[in-house]
Amino acid sequence: MQLDPVLVESAVVFSMVICVHCAVWSQLSWCCIALAIQAFYVQHKWDRLIRTGAAVFQFRPSANSGVLPASMVLPLLGLALRGHCIAVGNVHMERFTMVVTVIGMMLALFLSLIALGITRPVPTNTCVIAGIASSAILYTVKQTLTVSEVIEVLEVLLIFVYLSLILLYLLPRCFTPGEALLILGGISFIINQLIKRSLSSSGNTNADPLTYFLPVVVLGLVLLGIFFALLFVFMESETWSASLFFHTMTGVLGLGLLVPWLSLLTKHHPITWLMHFITETNTRLWLIGYWVALSLLAVAVVMHQNSHRSAGSKKHQASTTVRKYFHLLTVLTFAPGLALDRALLHLAAVGCLSVFMFLEFVRCFRIRPLGAPVRRLLTLFLDERDSGPLILTHIYLLLGVALPVWLTPASCIPKGGGLLPYAGVLAVGVGDTVASVFGSTVGEIRWPGTKKTFEGTATSVFAQIIAVVVFLIADSSINLNASYSWVVGSITMVAMLEAYTSQIDNLLLPLYLYILLMI
Repeated sequence: MQLDPVLVESAVVFSMVICVHCAVWSQLSWCCIALAIQAFYVQHKWDRLIRTGAAVFQFRPSANSGVLPASMVLPLLGLALRGHCIAVGNVHMERFTMVVTVIGMMLALFLSLIALGITRPVPTNTCVIAGIASSAILYTVKQTLTVSEVIEVLEVLLIFVYLSLILLYLLPRCFTPGEALLILGGISFIINQLIKRSLSSSGNTNADPLTYFLPVVVLGLVLLGIFFALLFVFMESETWSASLFFHTMTGVLGLGLLVPWLSLLTKHHPITWLMHFITETNTRLWLIGYWVALSLLAVAVVMHQNSHRSAGSKKHQASTTVRKYFHLLTVLTFAPGLALDRALLHLAAVGCLSVFMFLEFVRCFRIRPLGAPVRRLLTLFLDERDSGPLILTHIYLLLGVALPVWLTPASCIPKGGGLLPYAGVLAVGVGDTVASVFGSTVGEIRWPGTKKTFEGTATSVFAQIIAVVVFLIADSSINLNASYSWVVGSITMVAMLEAYTSQIDNLLLPLYLYILLMI
């Protein structure tokens, strides 16, 4: 009998949940276990809906629903952060992380409710299990959160509902249910935090301006994408007049809304502050020059691969090894930034995200003059996960390595963050790259039920351990104390998740490694 990969994936996620529970051991950690159990059952209902075509929206094919691994990310992240906040006595951040944990649980429960509501016949046993878990979670929330915190949770849930209705309709086959929960839930949380900060901006005079760029950029990209996706349903997007309107409205949104909004939040003019920030040290200028050179190298790789195709090659897709060149370039980009200037890397990653998404809008809407060339160049690098109107794998790669950098400046985390900022580079840049290359070239022993190989997973673990040693030597701010064995164990668990998950590993693996390294 062939082993079901979903069961192994679930077992790995459960082991991570147990690890966090043992480290934190609170009412909310018990609730996370209850949430994981009900998400495990609900996941199979979503799988059935996807297979039979009975789901409300069109989700990404050739993948399971991924409800369990996605449901646990935000609650576990909040729990792990809360443990650090309790240790340092930061009451404000402790309450914030508690809200993060509850928001993650509520989003997962809402998704479960949708699945159970549209499953026919109604799964009685799963409904009972979900009802018990939901009752326990709601009772705990009632005992731990204040009224204002409950309102904040409901605000995020409301934003999530509206974003899901809009984006899942506009972007069919781009996400699995779990990926939609993770991505849209994260966007909803960021937007809600931005609104809160804007309403209380008069009291944020001592806040770091750097922390405001990401939420403002995310909101701007969401508004831009929704506006033009709805507009181009009713008008042709490939004409010069439509393209001129697109570029004009993008400029109006950026200069007329986002820049003034940043000024309000940061108490500085964003462009003036940005120029001063970039030129503050010579190291930043050298890093920017180095990153520009790597960007030109990445463009050269894309052009070179497309020139081979246009020269008459019958191969229409880049190989796994070629696609992993970009993972290597990501490591070469992020590792020096992490060691030399994390603030600049934080800001550069935000800028890179905005450029990637803008070019994706240009490609998707066929905006002149770059729409057709970008579409032609990127077609070579598509894989089976790019089945919807958007090409997101390269954006997921950026998010995977950048999210640990964006998350690490939390005030409860010890200075430097240890290996936490390196979680994305380790899991995706090193681990996933080595696993794919070695697995596809020398791998022979396959994990039961998957195409992944034992050799690929083993070399992935060894490569990440070697990378940790290199980071320890290159970055003096990393202090692992006596936690070497836990680092190896965390890397191994995440490598097993990579071997069995059908979700977007570029996004999922760094977050789980970040959580495990935090406890």
